[in-house]
Amino acid sequence: MRGLYPIVDVDSLRELGAAPHAILSFAQRVLLARPALLQLRAKHLAARDTLELLRELRPLCTESGTRLIANDRPDLAVLARCDGVHVGQDDLTSTQVRSVAPGMLVGVSTHNLEQLESALSELPDYVAFGPVFATASKERPDPTVGLTLLAQAHAAARRAGIPLVAIGGIDLERAKAVAEHAELAAVIGALQPKRGSLEGVSEAASALQAALGIR
Repeated sequence: MRGLYPIVDVDSLRELGAAPHAILSFAQRVLLARPALLQLRAKHLAARDTLELLRELRPLCTESGTRLIANDRPDLAVLARCDGVHVGQDDLTSTQVRSVAPGMLVGVSTHNLEQLESALSELPDYVAFGPVFATASKERPDPTVGLTLLAQAHAAARRAGIPLVAIGGIDLERAKAVAEHAELAAVIGALQPKRGSLEGVSEAASALQAALGIR
């Protein structure tokens, strides 16, 4: 797994004026870059609506050869036949997720080196580390870690043989520097449609994929 890891964040898309039906259109444009993974994050969406979105994303991801990741909800991931689940520090552990969703990829968010080492000890399929830079995609973001700590996290993840995902404030300008210290870069803001228009989304995704070393 290398390159762009786009996150389809329902809250961010709605704030920018994208209608609910545009979420799938946005994902289709992002998938033209053929990322290794794509995550649906729907923090404030009802479970039934999240499940419906995951089920609609499933064939789109299959067609592009992209693994579909559900945020927080292994139960919905199983029902939607996702490829994996991503959990945070306040969610189930990797071990608990695998008991609910055996055979699925498991990714874990970490925000400091102590959390990273704890996550690595459970041997997830990948570990996310950040925010690397300031981000507006979370209401109460953790302190930024910067490139120096990202490099240390990458060294620890490589020793464990687990891919590292950099996350937080990553845009085209910062992508090349981030790619030196992570296998993947999770991106939300740099892919968001401008003024509610989906024009330019696929170009932005492809440019990020190229900057992160995938052409």
